[in-house]
Amino acid sequence: MLRVRMSAKDAHYGGNLVDGAHMLHLFGDVATELLIIQDGDEGLFCAYDMVEFKAPVYAGDYIEAYGEITHVGNTSRKMSFEAYKVIRPLPEISASAAEVLPEKILVARATGTCVTPKECQRYNK
Repeated sequence: MLRVRMSAKDAHYGGNLVDGAHMLHLFGDVATELLIIQDGDEGLFCAYDMVEFKAPVYAGDYIEAYGEITHVGNTSRKMSFEAYKVIRPLPEISASAAEVLPEKILVARATGTCVTPKECQRYNK
């Protein structure tokens, strides 16, 4: 799990909206960690099979990104990812007001494939 706060520099569109590509960046970081745990190597992200953006993300939101390896091949590792909004700012109250959401909100999900070359797999020899 990775938790990050979206900053004003992450806002790409009007209304402080964060672009969906930022969620893919978070999924890439989660994938790297999973590959290090699995293989002792950062591996390479090859492709996304599916990407869905489910809810908007704004500057000031806290996002938790999760992933899991769903299949291990010879060199390929299929993965699934989800990102949730867990805290949101409340600018209508004050510039520093925020709240922990009573239920986290799914903002994005994806599946993809990573590869760790056989010679880089330190844990699976």
